[in-house]
Formats: sequence, C-alpha cells, structure tokens
Amino acid sequence: VELLNRGTPARLKEGFDPSSPDIHLGHVVGLRKLRQLQELGHQVILIVGNWTARIGDPSGQSATRPMLTEAQIEHNAKTYMDQFFKVVDRSRTEVRWQTEWFSKFTLDTVIRLTAKFTVAQILAREDFAKRMSTNSPISLCETMYPLLQAYDSYAIEADVEFGGTDQKFNCLLGRELQQMMGQNPQRVFFTPILIGTDGKTKMSKSLGNYIGVAEPPEQMYGKVMSLVDNLIVDYFELVTDISDEELTDMKQSFVSGSANPMLLKKRLAREITSQFHGSEAGAQAEDHFTRVHQQRELPQDMPEVSVQGTAEGDGLFRVDLTRSLVSGGFVKSATELKRLVAQRAVEVDGTKIDELSAVVRNGSVVKVGRHTFLRVRL
Repeated sequence: VELLNRGTPARLKEGFDPSSPDIHLGHVVGLRKLRQLQELGHQVILIVGNWTARIGDPSGQSATRPMLTEAQIEHNAKTYMDQFFKVVDRSRTEVRWQTEWFSKFTLDTVIRLTAKFTVAQILAREDFAKRMSTNSPISLCETMYPLLQAYDSYAIEADVEFGGTDQKFNCLLGRELQQMMGQNPQRVFFTPILIGTDGKTKMSKSLGNYIGVAEPPEQMYGKVMSLVDNLIVDYFELVTDISDEELTDMKQSFVSGSANPMLLKKRLAREITSQFHGSEAGAQAEDHFTRVHQQRELPQDMPEVSVQGTAEGDGLFRVDLTRSLVSGGFVKSATELKRLVAQRAVEVDGTKIDELSAVVRNGSVVKVGRHTFLRVRL
C-alpha cells in the first residue's frame, strides 16, 4: 500500500515467455489486476522473454522442455501481445525485450551472475526437487532460468512483479538479486490459480483444459457452460467485474441451496464472452448455445469442409475425415482426432462414429467435440 501511494507511479513487472502463442483465462486473472492498477496511474512493464524462451520455463514441468527457434518465438510473441492488449491498456504499457540486456552478456557477466547463488538454492525449487527425487534429467540451462528472470527485475528496476503462485521461487529470487545489486527489492504480487474446465487442475494449454481469449465467441461460451458448478463463484470473482456485494449474495445462495447454477453459468458465459468479443457477440453466442445444446437444433451457420471418398451407392461415400479436419484447423492433429473418436466425441448426422473413416453424403453434418459443427461438401 505504501508503494502504491508514494506519489510516483510504481513500475509493475509482467513477463512472458512466448513458448506458446495463446493467452487463456488463467492468465487474465493477473492481467485484470494490472489494468486496474494502470487506471490508478501506475506503469506496466511487459517483458518479452525472447531470450529465456529458448530455455523454456521449467515451472511445473516433469521433463526438459524443447528449445524454440527465433522464428517460433517471434510469431508467438506477436500473437501473445495482440491478446495481452485485449485486457491491458497498450498506451500505458512499456514493452521491453530481453535481448536489450542479455545480448550484451559476456561469459564474464554470466559467471558473475551465477556466483551470487548456490546450487543448493536453485535445486530447492519445487519442480527441480521433484525431478531430482525421481532421477529425471535437469539440464544446466534450465537452472539458469530463475537467475535470468531475476535479472529482468534488476534490468528494469521493477517495484512489483506479478506472477502465479507457481512463480514464487523465481519472483523471490528477483528480490534477492536486486538487493545484492544495490536496488530496493521488488514486492511480489501473486495471483490465484484458476482451475480449468476439467474441474481439477490448473488451467493449462498442455492439459487441454483452457479457455483461450482468442477463441471464437460460440466456443468460448460453450466452454464456460461446461464448467462444473462449484467453479462458478471462483470464475465470477476472478475474471468478471461483479461487485463484492453480489458475489457475497451468490456465495450464500450456494450455501443455502437456493442458487440456480444454470442461470448463473449462462450469465457467466455471456459476461466472459462479451468481455473479449463485445456484448452483441456474447448475446449471439448465448442464442447459439440455447438452440444447439439445449433445444438440440443445428447451428444456422456452420463452416464447410471438403472431403473425397469412395462411392458406396445411394449418394453415400466412405471418407477418411482426418486430412480435411486437420488441414482445416478443426482439430490440431490426427492424434487428437483419434482421441476424440475413441472418446465417442465425433458424430456424423447425429450418429457417433468409432473409426476415422465414416459414411457421409453431400451436406452431412459432422460434430467434433461439444461445440464444433461442420457441413460436408463432396
């Protein structure tokens, strides 16, 4: 509080490694807080981790992560920032790239930095300790990651660093390094972890339980509607602008048993979708969900997918859906499609299929997962 009220803008550090091009609602929890502090006059410093992305943040990982190419990093960074500024005010954000300081590092600089910390300190980090206990490999470059993130704080003279609770070790290391280098130690602002759509674990791209901020409105709305009821209050609290009074009433309604989870979830889905796509898109997504998922009607508009197959007579063709669905971007890979088919999550004209080839006719409707509908064109 003293820092935020000192009369001069606080420098708020938010860093990201462009190891993935997408932002999901789990990231939005902290970004919304940054936006609120911007509105109070404070300065956000966004650090693009184009150097540390070559290493990959090992937080929560059980294995060494692959390094990215410069082209991958640049592409991911652009996409990430487009999404970042859906929440944070671009005009009040200073963007810094790590290569500003790390490209000037010499071997002497690196040795001097590593000399400030011990191996025991670094290996005490939870994810490293777990891997040590299971004899899983830890590369030397991974052990450099916390030091480099700490140096970022020194390089920009951060007053506050934002991060999830899984970043505690790295953020606190930044405090130590700043003190060693003669700066005031940064404060650390930890944001709550948002549970993903599986209702069990932290929202994560790698786990597939995420809601991306760049997803189409209907898909975003549908994913929110798939949440388990006991996450409704948490989502309202962490990613919407609901008032404290209304949030308290909502919590009490769940305790008393008077809450209507379906109505609350539809409101939540509409508010989240509208936040990223506008109120009109939010209303349209709600209408789509009601017609397709509650009234069991087909969507009014759906993308078309061209397929080729072997004629079986009577206007029917046997086709392999893999190439068309993957090349059209409707599934990420053949492996994902196989998984969905095995889970009985792919339908043709209302009938679940159990293999990658299916019998279709021109105009058949393919449903992939809960929210994707496609029209077949032969």
